[in-house]
Amino acid sequence: MKKFVIITDSCSDLDKELRAKYDIQYVPMHFSIDGKDYVASLDWDEISAPDFYNVMRGGKRIMTAQVNANDYIAAFEDAINNGYDVLSISCSAALSASVKASYTVRDSLLEKYPDAKIICIDALNSCSGLGMICIAAAELRSEGKSIEETASWVEENKLKFNQEATVDKLTYLKQAGRVSAASAFFGGIFNVKPIIISDVGGKNAAIEKVKGRKTSIDRLAERFSEEYEPGREIVIAHADCPADAELLKEAILGKLENKNVSVRTAYIGPIVGASVGPGTIAVYFYGKAVSYDASCAE
Repeated sequence: MKKFVIITDSCSDLDKELRAKYDIQYVPMHFSIDGKDYVASLDWDEISAPDFYNVMRGGKRIMTAQVNANDYIAAFEDAINNGYDVLSISCSAALSASVKASYTVRDSLLEKYPDAKIICIDALNSCSGLGMICIAAAELRSEGKSIEETASWVEENKLKFNQEATVDKLTYLKQAGRVSAASAFFGGIFNVKPIIISDVGGKNAAIEKVKGRKTSIDRLAERFSEEYEPGREIVIAHADCPADAELLKEAILGKLENKNVSVRTAYIGPIVGASVGPGTIAVYFYGKAVSYDASCAE
């Protein structure tokens, strides 16, 4: 059975240690501040996470860009030329056009390398949800599963990787075109905090609104307890608000009978962070399959 590589993108929020542990590669996206281009490094090589979010706190708009097709070509060809097939797992197409670029590159390279296998998957998720899907794929690979078996499992189970999130301010979602100016204005006045999930189409959908930061954190923990499959790893992700991440962790542990599960903390990376802004906090976990469809609620 031919070996295969797993390639993801800058939205996966997998740090260097996790990428090395699970042998996961990534192709970078980019962002710009005041016209200066930065590589959206998973290791925050060019700008630290606190500095990135402080730029946003200072009122500057950060622009993001998808994976360049040439980066996909380089990564895929390198794997093929070294005797590997390619499993590419990308950020939701509802949030980034990168996965569509991977499809185009796949189709082109399969004409050049007809004996190669390149499977590209829309994860319908982002941030640590995408990262958890990649880790699950890597674990299947280490168990000896083929690229087809691994890809099939990911397709069948990707909606079981849940996101429960809330933002501190609606300002950044307004700038990104995710909420109306009126919603952001009145939300700020009345201290409204949306509860945001990743829906069946991979969209970030606000399904509830609560009042106050503490209430929103408690609600994330409540929703988590309703959907979580016991024993699975949990990831708390935050946009430069470690104290609130710790509060969410404590609230979630309070919902668990088994306190010995792995609870990992991660920064929300620059690509999604540029839209949701500092103060965003989320929990990612494996559980009941997501069924909410935001398009039906519009």
